[in-house]
Amino acid sequence: MSKNILITGGAGFIGTNTAKAFLDRGYHVTIFDNLSRRGSQKNLDWLTSTYPKNLRAVIASLSDFEKLKTEAAAADAVLHLAAQVAVTTSVTNPRQDFEVNAWGAFNVLEAARLSPKKPFSLYTSTNKVYGGLEHLGVVEQQTRYAYAAMPEGVSESEPLDFHSPYGCSKGAADQYFRDYSRIYDLPTIVFRQSCIYGLHQFGNEDQGWVAHFIISAVLGWPLTIYGDGKQVRDLLFCDDLCDLYVRCVENPKPVAGRIYNIGGGARFTLSLLELIKILEKELSREIKPAFGDWRPGDQRIYVSNTTSVTRDCGWKPTTSPADGVRKLIRWVRSNPTLFQK
Repeated sequence: MSKNILITGGAGFIGTNTAKAFLDRGYHVTIFDNLSRRGSQKNLDWLTSTYPKNLRAVIASLSDFEKLKTEAAAADAVLHLAAQVAVTTSVTNPRQDFEVNAWGAFNVLEAARLSPKKPFSLYTSTNKVYGGLEHLGVVEQQTRYAYAAMPEGVSESEPLDFHSPYGCSKGAADQYFRDYSRIYDLPTIVFRQSCIYGLHQFGNEDQGWVAHFIISAVLGWPLTIYGDGKQVRDLLFCDDLCDLYVRCVENPKPVAGRIYNIGGGARFTLSLLELIKILEKELSREIKPAFGDWRPGDQRIYVSNTTSVTRDCGWKPTTSPADGVRKLIRWVRSNPTLFQK
């Protein structure tokens, strides 16, 4: 079993949950993070106080190749989670988006390639590599959109169509990770992730909409829906995602070199309007969001077909959207000081 785990972006939302998952299983974890994300310092403080042993934090940027190379040389597995995560930010600042997502990922790959351990290297890509998917038939229903003839969602066979600077930068790294497995025999895996949500997530209007809706609803902050609110995503609670990470790190051979679409799948989908209804029920009050114009490139629906990863890993998500929302509500209520503006 691998013992030393390097997590880039380890103080981010997914990184914090991932570090917890491996620390709970007795691994030694090194977090590599520049703490630029909102909430990352709070997450790091929580990790270091909860896990005083087996945890190291390296505060550095992905541009610092020498530090990356040093940390990768000691790692049995590298989980590259650090990223610029907002499409809107990529449009306003494409250079920064490229430097973080494309150049940063290349540095991580090179550090792994040069390591004598040849660590198993996981990359968190995005469904945005498929573009707007305008060619897929979509039907409008009362509270949501649905695919006309694709009940299990989008599979990995869908042609790539990078859209927006974010799609391009993440897509370039996606393909680099795949090719390093072929060219350099470095064991890599790519997860094209959909809508991940969970504890330690400080969502906002640009990214992390489930957490953003929940935090705003619990604390009574104003909330805006862009579009008609019938947009659908497949929701994956972060604990389920971390379980998959652990499975792959502990048994990498069957999945090395593969690419998988990762999300809640067809069973765990929700529209924005449907989330509002769940929140109204859980909070016992009406929520009246404002409505704004559609955002460019916003997909009416995206659902991950997770058949491949279930077949190869025996993994299925277990946390329903209703259960996950309740868990996140409890976390927000238990930590009000984390959200002081």
